[in-house]
Amino acid sequence: MIEKLLSFYGNFFSKAEIADDFAAFSLKSVIQILLIVLIVAYIYMRFIKNTQAEKLIRGILFFIIIAWIFSALLIALDFQILGQIAQYLLTGILFSLVIVFQPELRKLLVHIGQTKFVAKNFFLFKKDANERKTNIIKEITEAVKYCSRVKRGALIVIQKTEDKSLYNEVGTAINADISAELILTIFFPNTPLHDGAMVICEDKILAAGVLLPLTEDPKLSWRYGTRHRAAIGASEISDSTCIVVSEETGDISIALDGILRKYDDITAFKDDLEKILGFKEPEKIENAFMQNILKLGKK
Repeated sequence: MIEKLLSFYGNFFSKAEIADDFAAFSLKSVIQILLIVLIVAYIYMRFIKNTQAEKLIRGILFFIIIAWIFSALLIALDFQILGQIAQYLLTGILFSLVIVFQPELRKLLVHIGQTKFVAKNFFLFKKDANERKTNIIKEITEAVKYCSRVKRGALIVIQKTEDKSLYNEVGTAINADISAELILTIFFPNTPLHDGAMVICEDKILAAGVLLPLTEDPKLSWRYGTRHRAAIGASEISDSTCIVVSEETGDISIALDGILRKYDDITAFKDDLEKILGFKEPEKIENAFMQNILKLGKK
């Protein structure tokens, strides 16, 4: 048995056979594999990711790979009956997936049957991305505007790249879509998360109730409270943008690269936020704050 197993692996890794396989591996084969990968990736990202079926599919794929390797070994070792049974079981499992994932398959077919399916999914990526960016700015601005009007304290950290070290130890993971209603709910007075910071990256609210490091700048005015000091401190040690709404005055400020700027006009706040997040190019560098916007926007 051991000799057969060694012979199987010896033939499997034979240089001559590998050379023959590469010779038969044409450009058409590469294109076909790429198409299969793209189709599977699209289906996964569109219909499976972040759903209840995601973990189930991972488990099934792992089981299928193990079963396939096991059946191949059995056949190579001349355990033909056991190998055939393993292959039949594997085939049965593949057919049973149609029943297990019936809701997901129905959702896929309904989506494909929509009007202008091709245009929506293959030619409007840029438009969808722009709409998503616009929506993010709109939701954050609406929440900040309301907090300022009712003098509700808020501290929002917008990360360029996700840094879990900021909220892993202290903070509650959320991983939800950005919406003004959710932001206002989190910062509602006397709720468990309203005193900490909210962390946003791309189009997701990652965590809330996060404790940020306070700035140690001795020149900072005593008028600034804990929220403002935390916002400046976080912007000093990272490329994050920190938005602060004062609970006492309702003032809106942005901390960027250790510099704090207060806004009296919500339109100016929205305009600078678009530039900071890279959604809009700064037209003119007027001061140190705008220089930081340009510098961080291009990172």
